[in-house]
Amino acid sequence: MDNKEVLVRVEGLSKKFCKDLKTSLWYGVKDLFSNAFGNSNERLLRPKEFWAVKDINFELRRGECLGLIGHNGAGKSTLLKILNGLISPDAGKVTIKGRIGALIELGAGFNPILTGRENIYNNGAILGFTRKEIDAKVDEIIDFAELREFIDMPVQNYSSGMKVRLGFAVAAQMEPDVLIIDEVLAVGDAGFRIKCLNELNAIMPNTAVLFVSHSMPQVSKIATKVLMMEYGTQKFLGEDTSTGIELYFDKFKGGEYSVLENGVILEKVKVGELSDWFVPGEQISNFNYLEDLILSFQLSFNRKFKKVGYVIRFFDRSLISVATCQNRFDPELKKFSIKIPNLQLGAGSYDLDIYFVEYDDFDNELIVSHYKNFCTLKVKNSMISNHSSFQLISEIL
Repeated sequence: MDNKEVLVRVEGLSKKFCKDLKTSLWYGVKDLFSNAFGNSNERLLRPKEFWAVKDINFELRRGECLGLIGHNGAGKSTLLKILNGLISPDAGKVTIKGRIGALIELGAGFNPILTGRENIYNNGAILGFTRKEIDAKVDEIIDFAELREFIDMPVQNYSSGMKVRLGFAVAAQMEPDVLIIDEVLAVGDAGFRIKCLNELNAIMPNTAVLFVSHSMPQVSKIATKVLMMEYGTQKFLGEDTSTGIELYFDKFKGGEYSVLENGVILEKVKVGELSDWFVPGEQISNFNYLEDLILSFQLSFNRKFKKVGYVIRFFDRSLISVATCQNRFDPELKKFSIKIPNLQLGAGSYDLDIYFVEYDDFDNELIVSHYKNFCTLKVKNSMISNHSSFQLISEIL
């Protein structure tokens, strides 16, 4: 087996969609007739069309993991669907060698009326395995998915987490040459996510992995190279994963208090339930290891927002981002609180930045405000060290 063999080659890949259903159907009919007479789809955009993916180029070798990053609407999932053969490109070429395992959409590839066991055999047959070969693997798949008690139940009765566990187990345990994984792993519980990441590390020497995630700590830990996408285009490709990750956060950069026109204004902050409100940047709060961190915000808005959210980053004394959390909140709220349970940070001081983002109709993120060092936390009684950045879970109270 050639460990340097190119398993995935993407050349000038482009895909366009139409924003209007009626117009899209009309274009589809025209394209069918054009293709029937040997004419390829038009390379230029027609009215109401946009490029979901535009001129993407990369190679992926056996033993490499490509971290595919970018904000919502960047084109990541569209690219993966093209690579997995679910949709056809309008331009460009994809060459893939070997067997593909994919976990792209929740429940994709499963027949909902069949049991988990029957779906394992179906997926194995599609990948080219004989029944005897699947018999030898089925117990490993069931045990990895931790679904032995429910494996003979119809998949339509599975929870989202159960579907993810079965999907990943099938994709990874079938020894694929190319493994494609979308952000669906975010649905699983923390313990199973760690199990999946360990499995990725184990199979990577013999596999080419494409891994999509909004968790930059996961990307930095697993990926050997990064492809950063923005509005369908290729903004960065390289083995310097830290540079790619910094580009991902570039939209969040600004001054001390950067409020764009018609943005969100952070008026006051409160740390904990019993403390007083304070102006951003004026408070240093003591905090114990594994304590629930509760942050409250008092906001004002320069205009109405349909969909808004926040991103909070924790920086240590070396100005290194050690943790990140994000979520959406109701734009009708002028005051709201969030809880980050069992915060696990090493002893020391941390400056917190908060970014308020607006989401458009395609879930693209637009930064409307950035507050740098809005508060400082001093963590005590911790015996751990911060080795790498990680994603935190936060919930609206």
